[in-house]
Amino acid sequence: MKDKSLISITDITKEDYKTILDLAEKFEKKPKQKILENYVMASLFFEPSTRTRLSFESAASQLGAKIVGFTDASSSSVKKGETLKDTIMMVSNYADIIVMRHPKEGSSRYASEVSSVPVLNAGDGANQHPTQCLLDLYSIRKTQGTLDNLHVAFIGDLKYGRTVHSLVTALTNFNTTFHLVSPIELKLPSSVKRFIKEKNLDYYQYTELDEVIPKVDILYMTRIQQERFSDPLEYEKVKNSYVLRNSMLDDSKPNLRVLHPLPRVNEITEDVDSNPKAYYFTQALNGVYVRQALLALTLGVK
Repeated sequence: MKDKSLISITDITKEDYKTILDLAEKFEKKPKQKILENYVMASLFFEPSTRTRLSFESAASQLGAKIVGFTDASSSSVKKGETLKDTIMMVSNYADIIVMRHPKEGSSRYASEVSSVPVLNAGDGANQHPTQCLLDLYSIRKTQGTLDNLHVAFIGDLKYGRTVHSLVTALTNFNTTFHLVSPIELKLPSSVKRFIKEKNLDYYQYTELDEVIPKVDILYMTRIQQERFSDPLEYEKVKNSYVLRNSMLDDSKPNLRVLHPLPRVNEITEDVDSNPKAYYFTQALNGVYVRQALLALTLGVK
């Protein structure tokens, strides 16, 4: 993986997943190691982010790397009309690796083609979010003891949810049974569903949340993303489609864990937070260790 960009979860193999997750386990035991003291990470966020940006920056900082970049494109020369190509070519002169989030699908792939250093995709529109996917895999393996033969439910925005697109694609490598819960308007795109079909795996589609909860090992909740809707009325129709309450987990499997890529709005009520099956805040913490592993492997220090 040395010097290679990570743009889509399909850029790496099942064996690569294991390498990354095993190294993340080691970083969890010892996260502060000054192995990147001679490296600079550029953090370019053209779109708002809290967990992804902070966990990447925390990961780099704990490993001793220097961090440059911006959290808002309006504070960069993009506001003056600078093209993405020029921004990336310029920044790649200043850093050893680029972490980038951008609202346009395909932007990270393009950036990797013009950059002289590796690019890690921190989310490109509604397309992919491979580093979130890897921390999700880490969280599933940690809570279930395996990634194989699990029943996983995806709830909410399956159409625009880039975290869903990446994780569904990755889980097709592990004989997963998929339970897809969404409004009709937000069903999983056929371009993602084809990965399930190509592996001849089972998937079931629902419009109601209640009926799926007793069946699954992982409940992956997502936010209905207002920023992905061009028509505000369409968003209003679906925004409160699914709300998980603590009482709804009463008949769930003992091993069930609730994941969410965060931020949540109102799709998980706060009374769920104290339930031992709620795992989303630890899931976010796991992002630091997984991103440490990615930085170390891509820069060739591990």
